[in-house]
Amino acid sequence: MFGKHSDAGFHQPIPGNHIKTLCYGAHTLLVEVRLNKDALLPEHQHPYEQTGYLVSGRIRMFIDGKARELDPGDSWCIPMDVLHKVEVLEDAVVVEVFSPTREEYLKYENPEDIIR
Repeated sequence: MFGKHSDAGFHQPIPGNHIKTLCYGAHTLLVEVRLNKDALLPEHQHPYEQTGYLVSGRIRMFIDGKARELDPGDSWCIPMDVLHKVEVLEDAVVVEVFSPTREEYLKYENPEDIIR
């Protein structure tokens, strides 16, 4: 499977959070997330390991109660079932991998961008 770059096909599951599934396999799923300044991703947890890279902008991430301000080029890994949240300090673009494949994010793919 290949994913072709496109600005189309983003979904907004919560205000200020635009997400698109880029590519996925049997064990991982890759997403691009575009975050609007002042958006908040509320505290939550899930049964997926979540590894991310901040492409642009600035965010404040809380993992297991510990806060860290992140700048472009910074990365993180959130273990399975650990509480985390994000405050968006500037418009931001994030690329994240979920493992195992986050099935509920398959609906965020843009079929026109996927080459099988």
